[in-house]
Amino acid sequence: MSAPHGRANGAPSNSRTDVHAALLGGKTFRSLSEQKLSPREEKFERARMTSGFVLAPLVSIVFALIPMGLSDQQHMLAAVLLGVIVLWITEPVPIPIGGLIGVGAVVVLGIVPAEDAIGPFGSSTIFTFIGAFVLAQAMLHHGIAQRVALSVLNLPGVGSSIYRVIIAFGLITCALSAFVSNTATVAMLMPTALGILAVIAELMQERGIVKEDFDPLRLRVGAALLLMLAYGASVGGLLTPVGSPPNLIGRGLIEEATGEKISFGQWMVMAAPICAAMFVVLAIVMLMLNKPEIRKIEGVEEFVRKELAELGPMSRAEKNTLVAFGVTVLLWLLPAFAALFGGTDSTVYTFLDERLDEGVVAVLGASLLFILPVDWKRREPTLTWTQAAKIDWGTIILFGCGIIFGSLLADTGLAETIGTGFAEMTGVTSVIPITIVSVVLAILISETTSNTASAAVIVPIVIPLCTAAGIDPFVPALAATFAASFGFMLPVSTPQNAIVYGTGAVPITKMIRTGIVFDICGAVLIVALIPIMVGIVGLGQ
Repeated sequence: MSAPHGRANGAPSNSRTDVHAALLGGKTFRSLSEQKLSPREEKFERARMTSGFVLAPLVSIVFALIPMGLSDQQHMLAAVLLGVIVLWITEPVPIPIGGLIGVGAVVVLGIVPAEDAIGPFGSSTIFTFIGAFVLAQAMLHHGIAQRVALSVLNLPGVGSSIYRVIIAFGLITCALSAFVSNTATVAMLMPTALGILAVIAELMQERGIVKEDFDPLRLRVGAALLLMLAYGASVGGLLTPVGSPPNLIGRGLIEEATGEKISFGQWMVMAAPICAAMFVVLAIVMLMLNKPEIRKIEGVEEFVRKELAELGPMSRAEKNTLVAFGVTVLLWLLPAFAALFGGTDSTVYTFLDERLDEGVVAVLGASLLFILPVDWKRREPTLTWTQAAKIDWGTIILFGCGIIFGSLLADTGLAETIGTGFAEMTGVTSVIPITIVSVVLAILISETTSNTASAAVIVPIVIPLCTAAGIDPFVPALAATFAASFGFMLPVSTPQNAIVYGTGAVPITKMIRTGIVFDICGAVLIVALIPIMVGIVGLGQ
């Protein structure tokens, strides 16, 4: 299929872009030299990254020298955290490394002992993500996402309508990203999306709908299709605790603060209506702001059938991967089923809940990939360690650093100090205003840094803010957790935004316009629906 040509340092490239290598090569956090940018973009990015080398230490030092009325431990932790936030926003080093620098500074400056600083990194939550990422790597390596996508697009009537193709891609992305990393989901589906876009563009050219010398990277249908992939992944990632890193960070902090556990099943029941409402709004916003040039076109169905035929029948590796994935999800949901039929006081529920820890289930499910054989005579497993080692370790490191800083904010009392001060300054004393403030702050921070970092910074502050105001932190903290997965305006907001922007088919103006509208709609939905769903599920009471 035809792939868009990249531009390096503003000069046209004569070599064909290797879409698979670019999107499926496992590169999440890229340096400036690894990106293809226009001269203006490169100048801005170079200035942003260079400023971080100066601003990060400067902000930390200046804040540390200013009298703040905090204890020495809280004061120094705040100074280090501010420096880390600057590193996350400016990216002079990859975002995960910025987190590690901060953790190292916490220990070197004697804020807490090393054991206390790095202890949270070994939590069950980390193992949940490692197991989930290994399962996702198997799905990525064996091409299951492409098969699922093509099978859905091959359904009668889907491929004949541009609108239905775009919505179908969004639904596929939502479903996959509920269990597979948002970035991996978009990367897996990107080649199929670009192939379909190429078919649409060529047919439009042949029909005279566009000029002969048109720019296929500036079609509205292309922007709609690719933005649907990026935004749909963020929406779908909210459906399960493992769908997005902020979910597990926020859930862990909420459980620690309130003493109330949120099971895998409870999360899904609570999140499903919210995700459904968000997807409907996303489809409306996407098709209104990026209205495709045409509604119906022939050729897409033939392309999908051809691609599906080339995949051939499902391989043994694909079947094994689906078995491992199915077993993992079943074990995650088993305590919820036991509670549904026997109640949370039943012996069966207690037995399953105590033994089926989500982190342990994740690594056991992933282990099946190394046990189920593809070729028993050659002792060839479904996934080799070399293949498994290609998981997104950068996100895991960043996720661990987020847990560490969240724990330090709580343990040193800095989060409580910030929350109390904010409550006194604003006079906010009720659930709805605090929820609104929490959602807005989480979205704003996620626009300029990673979603994981946004959750790690906001949620630990929201909880003591609620405590200082004398209200239950459950709803505001959960709303902030959901909002941390937003941030749709800029390529730097999420890796999936960066992936679709990197194709050249999504102009920055369209991303900003569509993103800001969906940010606002999403914030309204979160504030309106989370209190309702929390009450229905019976949490936070």
